[in-house]
Amino acid sequence: MNHLPHLITDLALILGVAAIVTLVFRKLKQPLVLGYIIAGILVSPETALLPSVYELKEVNVWGEIGVIFLLFSLGLEFSFKKLLSVGGSASVAASVDAVCMSALGFGVGQLLGWDVMDSVFLGVSLAISSTTIIIKAFDELQLKAKKFAQLVFGILIVQDLIAVVILALMSTFVVNRQVFSPETGLAVLKLLFFLVLWFITGIFFIPTLLARAKKLLSDELLLVISLAMCFGMVVLSSQAGFSPALGAFVMGSLLAETTKAEKIEHLVSPVKDLFGAIFFVSVGMLVKLDILAEYIGPILLISSTLIIGKIITIGIGTLISGNSLKVSLQSGMSLTQIGEFSFIIIALGETLNAVSPFLYPVIIAVSAITTFTTPYFIQLSVPFYKWIEKVLPKKILNSLNRFGSETRNLTSVNDWHQVLRSFLLNIIIFSVILVAIISASSLFLFPWIQKNTSLHFGSIPAVLITFILMAPFIWGLTVRNEQNEAFARIYAQLRYKGPIWVMRGVKIILSLLFIILLINTFFSISVALIGAVIMFTLFFIFRKKIQLLYDRLENRFIQNYNEREIAEKIKIEEKEKSRRNNSLAPWDAHMTTFEVAPELGNILGKTLEELRWRETIGINVAKIKRGERIILMPQKQEKIFPGDTLYIICTDMQEKKIHALLRADKKIKTETEDADVKLDSFTIGKSDSMIGKTIRESNIRTEKKMLVVGVERNGERILNPESNLVFHEGDLVWVVGETKLINQTHQH
Repeated sequence: MNHLPHLITDLALILGVAAIVTLVFRKLKQPLVLGYIIAGILVSPETALLPSVYELKEVNVWGEIGVIFLLFSLGLEFSFKKLLSVGGSASVAASVDAVCMSALGFGVGQLLGWDVMDSVFLGVSLAISSTTIIIKAFDELQLKAKKFAQLVFGILIVQDLIAVVILALMSTFVVNRQVFSPETGLAVLKLLFFLVLWFITGIFFIPTLLARAKKLLSDELLLVISLAMCFGMVVLSSQAGFSPALGAFVMGSLLAETTKAEKIEHLVSPVKDLFGAIFFVSVGMLVKLDILAEYIGPILLISSTLIIGKIITIGIGTLISGNSLKVSLQSGMSLTQIGEFSFIIIALGETLNAVSPFLYPVIIAVSAITTFTTPYFIQLSVPFYKWIEKVLPKKILNSLNRFGSETRNLTSVNDWHQVLRSFLLNIIIFSVILVAIISASSLFLFPWIQKNTSLHFGSIPAVLITFILMAPFIWGLTVRNEQNEAFARIYAQLRYKGPIWVMRGVKIILSLLFIILLINTFFSISVALIGAVIMFTLFFIFRKKIQLLYDRLENRFIQNYNEREIAEKIKIEEKEKSRRNNSLAPWDAHMTTFEVAPELGNILGKTLEELRWRETIGINVAKIKRGERIILMPQKQEKIFPGDTLYIICTDMQEKKIHALLRADKKIKTETEDADVKLDSFTIGKSDSMIGKTIRESNIRTEKKMLVVGVERNGERILNPESNLVFHEGDLVWVVGETKLINQTHQH
């Protein structure tokens, strides 16, 4: 008998037990996450109820991969554009909640006599609600379209970003054991630097890469490429000193801006579900039932603190950001739980040996309790508000609602604030890019030049190449935020002249400092000062070419950034157009041919009037070719004979219908050349003799050999009009006729 590796038998046990337990949870309409955790408890070496997992370390590695997939999928749903669109209300509420719940959790930990690090990790784990649980609850309760639900989704988006920042900073905090320290400050700056750099480079290159490879991308290849990008960013994140989860989340959020986001999300979903299940089972395996029994008091205290604290902090945050008391209360009572991110945060603490063994089981128990109570609190939010309405004095109730509306009115941003915000944003973005270019030059370009060339002064070409790369971004730093309408409006006002010139001065000084920094990396400060003046002069001499290069780079970035939104708008417009023109055949018609076979007894010898194809299907027979004889615009009395070639004007849908009716086993060919007839249109002018005449009276068919197949009038389209339709001035008339005659009509 072959000996199976323990990992395979462990996976068989994990997935088998997880499948059975989650089926039970699905039947009971409980969150599957809890089912996975229960399955983990059952297969844990700590529990003797079932056979136990043997290779804990290998299973935990799979669990870490599960975290990567969970964060990658979360990033695919995140999108930086979503973060910008959720507005200040969600940002304020999430920030107030994160700060207050972290402080409250820390206080509870200290009250229980826990270690400082246990209290800190408890606090930050209570700051993040569960996206998965809330989405499931809203789906089941059919609340996703409600106003407060949209606000809750916005808060969750901001909370996800806060959780990623917490994961990135906790490692530094564990080492220094101080909230405010130079090391923590540097860690924050480092995090911001890499987030901005990854965002800019990712948006610039990834959509372009996927667009270029569009024709080659099968589902399999797209999955492989997206996972390669995910794990590549995981490696980069680890080398930069951050958690792998941060890299996975960032890459997911970058791919979320592409047109392939939904496809990637669909392809990754089964893989995420598999590894995610293993992760949650591995979480359950860390639970010790004896610890849960010992800490039942703290578990109930933390759960109560979490529920009450979330209702108050989220409620206050949404109220002060401009929402009504009812919406604020509904939002607060929807977010009364913790979930996936809380597990990941505590797991990080265990990895760093910063927390006590009891904290993980306690957090899992709190999550289980609050997950179970979440749907009930969501349902109770409206009755609770109605009870407050009755109990609270009207004066106070009106004041609270008025406070929310007044706060909302204060959130409008004037032109000066917009320009100032643009100024600061540009400084941050272009400073990050320029520092990254200089760093890459000193770390990679200069050593490469020295190694692969015989140049003794490798620093000179390194400086010149780097300056060329920096030039468009120095230009962007200098003039970028002055090219918008808000700037033009405030520039026309005399009182802003001084501040504008101060901003210009700051940007020019910063540009000079970056050039000095570049040269000083390879030469002395005196050489750097002289070189900076020379380079800055060259910069303005060649400013037009630099401007063109910068415009190309910026246009590419903006196009990539808006790619998914543009594609979605086009899709919506096409659907709307298709819906509007679904029954308006002639405007989307083409010509096809059909050869009448001798065995088609159901149509042979019948006239077009008897067949009634125009009335029943909407097609028009424009020409019949019978041997050497050509019959243009056949009359309704014209019969169909074997061997006839019918030239039919129809849409794709009508083509399928006539094809099925005439002969299902023979394809209709599309006529592209030498058809002698074509579909065309003309507008009836003010002095046209056709005005006031019916189609029959106009003799358009007998004299001009044209068949009227449609009329467009005041936005209304009339398909296959009757012969008694009267022409009006301005009618757009669609006709089928002989190509030569139609061309002659246009010439006259």
